[in-house]
Amino acid sequence: MTFSVSYVEFDGGGAACLRLAGELDLGTAPELTAAIDRLTAAGETRVLLDLTDLTFCDSTGMAVFVRGDNQAAADGGWLRLTGANGRVERVLRVTGLADVLRYEPESVDPASRSAS
Repeated sequence: MTFSVSYVEFDGGGAACLRLAGELDLGTAPELTAAIDRLTAAGETRVLLDLTDLTFCDSTGMAVFVRGDNQAAADGGWLRLTGANGRVERVLRVTGLADVLRYEPESVDPASRSAS
C-alpha cells in the first residue's frame, strides 16, 4: 500500500490539519517530515494529524510525530493526533505516545485539549 499526506481544511482550534493514509514507515516518513516542515516554515505552530486512514506506522513514523511535536513546541505550539484505529492506535498506546501527544480518539478538536 502507498502512503499519502494531504492538507485538509479544519475549522476548529486554529490548527493546520494533515490527513495521513496508507503505511508510514522508513520509506515514507520523509514525506510526512517534509509536510510538517512546510507547515512550520509557513508559521503554523499547531498541527493536527488525522490518522483515520493510516493502516501502519513503524518506529520511524512515531519518531516523525515526536519530532513534529518538538518542533511545534519550540515555537510555542503543538502537534496532536486524532483518528487512529487498529494497530496504529495500539502502537500509540503501547509506546506511551498516546499520552505524550495527548491523543484522544473521540475528539477531533485539538482546542478541547490542553496545549501545555
